[in-house]
Amino acid sequence: MSWLTTISGKHFNYQDPDPGSICIRDIARALSHECRFAGHVPAFYSVAQHSVFVSHLVPQEFAMEALLHDAVEAYCKDIPAPLKRLLPDYQAIEHRIDLLIRGLFKLPAEHSKEVKHADLVALATERRDFGLDDGTEWPILKGITPDKELILSWPAYDAYNAFIDRFYELKNAGYQASVEGQKL
Repeated sequence: MSWLTTISGKHFNYQDPDPGSICIRDIARALSHECRFAGHVPAFYSVAQHSVFVSHLVPQEFAMEALLHDAVEAYCKDIPAPLKRLLPDYQAIEHRIDLLIRGLFKLPAEHSKEVKHADLVALATERRDFGLDDGTEWPILKGITPDKELILSWPAYDAYNAFIDRFYELKNAGYQASVEGQKL
């Protein structure tokens, strides 16, 4: 078996992924239940909440890309970067699925510099607010200033709703996704 059944009942096949098996509500649900930092935080902090946060750190024209920048993790999970670097086969699968999702939602094939920067600002803010700063330098954060806003973790239900609300807010503001046969 090379597929998983999503919360909506779709079958997502890793060997032959079909764009029709990707659903925004499945993405939101999975990301709202996925904890950042492999769970090594004092309170549950979901990838969905992180994504909503990042989407508010960029100019409006990059907000949908920012909201969906980690959408692949709904199907491939959030593996910490130091471990992911050791798994080239996993990286290849994740990249293929990320490109499928990006194509489906009409996102650029590569993360824009604005989204990459906002993701790092979010990381620096999370490091500060979740007590992850033990004085060890994180080279990736050199020159990055945390956001002024304090992050307070949300329960999964609230993260799901915020993610879905943000998606439809952006969609209704004129963002167009390419989802054949699906009602977003």
